[in-house]
Amino acid sequence: MSMEINLKQFGNVPVNADVITSLLKGYNAPLQKLMNMERQGDLIRIKRGIYVVAPKISGKKLSSGLIANHLYGRSYVSMQTALREYGLIPERVFSIKSMTTERSRRIATTLGEFVYVQCPPKYYSIGVTIYTEEGVSYMIASPEKALCDLVISTPNLNLRFLTSTEQYLEEDIRFDMDALKKMNSSIFRECAQIGRKKTSLLNIAKLIEKK
Repeated sequence: MSMEINLKQFGNVPVNADVITSLLKGYNAPLQKLMNMERQGDLIRIKRGIYVVAPKISGKKLSSGLIANHLYGRSYVSMQTALREYGLIPERVFSIKSMTTERSRRIATTLGEFVYVQCPPKYYSIGVTIYTEEGVSYMIASPEKALCDLVISTPNLNLRFLTSTEQYLEEDIRFDMDALKKMNSSIFRECAQIGRKKTSLLNIAKLIEKK
């Protein structure tokens, strides 16, 4: 069996270097072979000890969401990254943002920057879903939870009134207000009871119910 077929079994899922070298026991210098495959472009090193098979070998497109899930702790894609994925905000996102129950952290990789924001375990489990694209699935916030996460993680943001809440959504992040009308306000209310910035989240819920 060729090495290309062996690597193809991993698809586009990030894999630990130890797992790859276990396939290279027939070589005198497995680690050297690993580095050669990286230099040849068969493997892409995300960070030290973690690789992903190149699309030319796996036949699959790299998934930043899938990589984000595997790169650090218990996490799900959220905030601007998820909102952009859902088409709810127009701005391009230059880092992949996630929520995690681990410590907040930024990880610079060859594929870009991954940002993780800590939240309490009870808050973490609200409004998380599975997103599937091109046969790949990863954990992502629902549209409602992604907006909650953005609000609670934005420094100095305090939406005290409905007018300031609407202004923030329409002008600051240019949120799709038609989509807001269809959102589930109960997720904002549930997050408000457990997470930070209770008034801000409740005002979004009120704004939805007002519509």
